[in-house]
Amino acid sequence: MRTSHAAGAAVRVRRNGYRVIRRGGRYLVFPRAALAELLGRHGPADGLVEIWNGMPFLSPLWTRLPRVAWVHHAHTDLWSRVLPRYRAAAGRVFERDLAPKLYTRTPVITLSHSARCQLVNDFGLDRDRVHVVEPGIDDRWRVQPARSGTAMSYEKMKEPAPLLVAVGRLMAYKHFERVVRVVARLRDQASHPVRSTRLVIVGHGPERDSLQRLIAELDAHEWCTLVGRISDDELAALYRRCWALVSASISEGWGMTITEAAASATPAVVSNISGHADAVIDGQTGHLFDADDEFEAALTRIIADEAHRERLSAAAVQRSAELTWQRTAHDTLAVLANEATRRRR
Repeated sequence: MRTSHAAGAAVRVRRNGYRVIRRGGRYLVFPRAALAELLGRHGPADGLVEIWNGMPFLSPLWTRLPRVAWVHHAHTDLWSRVLPRYRAAAGRVFERDLAPKLYTRTPVITLSHSARCQLVNDFGLDRDRVHVVEPGIDDRWRVQPARSGTAMSYEKMKEPAPLLVAVGRLMAYKHFERVVRVVARLRDQASHPVRSTRLVIVGHGPERDSLQRLIAELDAHEWCTLVGRISDDELAALYRRCWALVSASISEGWGMTITEAAASATPAVVSNISGHADAVIDGQTGHLFDADDEFEAALTRIIADEAHRERLSAAAVQRSAELTWQRTAHDTLAVLANEATRRRR
């Protein structure tokens, strides 16, 4: 596994039978990885799995190995949110118009049907060569499913008062400020228990200071908490205790926090975007929203209607049972193996 330098991490490490090499920064990782492969520094290989994360490694230009390219989602408008103007414009043109022409003979894997449509429509990739392989869920997030005919209730795990959780890197495109404002409106309702709703935001990033100012502006310190980074064990406990996971992001390839929370018997109320629309079965494992009024109404229903909340929780656990990393690995390898077989013909 070749990736970029990570501060505080070893350049080389062996784990679970494979090597990890971390060299190069945001830009140099690409030519350094290609050069190392061309010089044989990685040793003999049977195939290559490339991660095309906005900027591809351009593997069709430098390897003849059977290969697949994993594309989690198109970056489109995200370029301008993370890079200066001219570099962002160059990135958009390269990702959308130039790079796809090099990958016409490379099988592409993505993690949702929404992302597949985007790659076909925006990148012009061949629909028959874009495969969907859904991401798995680590067992640490899973609760035991309710057994048929028993009185088991997921409500026993939940906080006594309504608790909402938003998880992710604090970036502008994830729109955490929209979540805070909608929950503030929700709490203004006269009904109980809606007005006692609390919000916990997990994660760190450049929007933290802006969110802190908004919380101060709304006098929301008593009910809205920024906890920063927490351990996986702490997050698992939080998923189980909360009443719903929330997100107002405008771009996601899938929404891993949605299915992690689902495995913890927690439904989601999230923006109706590609990725979210695949991770949530609307009305069954959670709710999708477009406008703020829909966001608020979905939260109100989950908080006020215990039977509805319990049905969503049970369906979320059932759906999450289908998502395993073993299945993800198998299906990725199957695409690569089919490509290797095709080349031998």
